[in-house]
Amino acid sequence: MKQHRLAAAVALVSLVLAGCDSQTSVELKTPAQKASYGIGLNMGKSLAQEGMDDLDSKAVAQGIEDAVGKKEQKLKDDELIEAFAALQKRAEERLTKMSEEASAAGKKFLEENGKKAGVVTTASGLQYEVIKKADGPQPKATDVVTVHYEGKLIDGKVFDSSVERGSPIDLPVSGVIPGWVEGLQLMHVGEKYKLYIPSELAYGAQSPSPAIPANSVLVFDLELLGIKDPAKPEQDAAQ
Repeated sequence: MKQHRLAAAVALVSLVLAGCDSQTSVELKTPAQKASYGIGLNMGKSLAQEGMDDLDSKAVAQGIEDAVGKKEQKLKDDELIEAFAALQKRAEERLTKMSEEASAAGKKFLEENGKKAGVVTTASGLQYEVIKKADGPQPKATDVVTVHYEGKLIDGKVFDSSVERGSPIDLPVSGVIPGWVEGLQLMHVGEKYKLYIPSELAYGAQSPSPAIPANSVLVFDLELLGIKDPAKPEQDAAQ
């Protein structure tokens, strides 16, 4: 079944690749053209996440041409099944390698980071640094808080940022990754922390998006703006 989904994804990407020799020859004016580009873009991102970055665009274009022209296919079905299995295996091996590299790099990073002045390591392995102190109340696991944040990989690449969007978010303390659950309850309203979250306190071996490799250590600049008052949900407790 997974091979069939991969085949479908490759076919959809090929529709975009087969229709043009360069980006300059593609028009993106009509809804159909824009939707076609969106399909190719989304599928391309999905394939990239799975490590499918060595596809031969000419070969997939030939496959589309043969199918549309109702020509005899150049490979038998069992050959195609074998090829998809090999491609899938290679992609899985690449992702495993990336995961192992991220795990090793993260472990080294945390070992060195934990030695820095001002960095505190908790019993769980979470590391944090107080950037700005304040005397506000501390949230409980049952609270909803308002925060600003920016998330980065250990190489400094930003993968998510409410700061960039210019809009803080409300979230339940107990409804986020374990590193945040612990870190938020250490903070006082008005404080800014830098959290260094081991992969086991973040997403572990699962990758939530192409921007975050599996087994990644995550670094967050986190500001606790307020604790929501359950009696007055429209009003921020920090105001």
